[in-house]
Amino acid sequence: MHAITISEPGGPEALVWREAPDPVPGEGEVLVEVVAGAVNRADVLQRQGFYDPPPGASPHPGLECSGRIAGLGPGVSGWSVGDEVCALLSGGGYAEKVAVPAGQLLPVPGDVGLTRAAALPEVVCTVWSNVFMVAHLRPGETLLVHGGSSGIGTMAIQLAKAVGARVAVTAGTRQKLDRCAELGADILINYREQDFVAEIKEATGGAGADVILDNMGAKYLDRNVRALAVNGRLAIIGMQGGVKGELDIGALLAKRAAISATSLRARPLAEKAAIVAAVREHVWPLLEAGRVRPVVDREIAMDDAAEAHRVLEESGHVGKVLLVVP
Repeated sequence: MHAITISEPGGPEALVWREAPDPVPGEGEVLVEVVAGAVNRADVLQRQGFYDPPPGASPHPGLECSGRIAGLGPGVSGWSVGDEVCALLSGGGYAEKVAVPAGQLLPVPGDVGLTRAAALPEVVCTVWSNVFMVAHLRPGETLLVHGGSSGIGTMAIQLAKAVGARVAVTAGTRQKLDRCAELGADILINYREQDFVAEIKEATGGAGADVILDNMGAKYLDRNVRALAVNGRLAIIGMQGGVKGELDIGALLAKRAAISATSLRARPLAEKAAIVAAVREHVWPLLEAGRVRPVVDREIAMDDAAEAHRVLEESGHVGKVLLVVP
């Protein structure tokens, strides 16, 4: 097969499309012939040498894909060769073929289409596991999403609105905020011009956000705690703003608040399978009904993954950037 390889860490030019060994599905795995993959911030970190794949994972980047099942490993049931699927991966999505644990497969929903389904697994599993399974967002509560125009953000807006929550977002341009509003966001905050703590307090009558989904980490830690409501929950899923911050324990105690920090990639197979099963139960019906949809900024040929990384790093996109197998 062909796959994107990284011979040594570097810029986008480090991503090279070349021949690589075909994966062989092991016990409980299926072989997927990839139609499309999607670009995530974690892929950029891997390219730069800061985020190695977990032991046993494919060395190729790519944490989600869509395609057709081309083979079944021992012990797999419930799936057949030819089934159209999308999959949550530990790596290997930037390739023509990938071996996937059967518990991380999802059927292609409704009218989404096989290519666009590649935009779903990582973002939906991240949002559902953090906002709903960990932070327990409830109807009537307020969710603050940092980076509302990202792949994660655009999905978080839609899922929160689908369960009856109020949604606030931060983004850096009016165009991005307008796109968030089209998806249902109620409170729009330009982080370049406005203080999100003051804005969320004003919009909630001084209460603050019940749940915050944060991709920034250290840079936003203190402000996020100040922006939380009493009994609020801060879910940290990224560290674009650094890894070490100072935490005011007194403020956290006064609000009886909670902070969680999670990632998907290195979780045990059983945990990933449980998240995928929950997503299939709760989110797939929304996709089938057309109440939630993937937001795709553009499609780029997979052998030009370097260009896709440049697009992501320039941060002008809204939603997901897809890589389509040539």
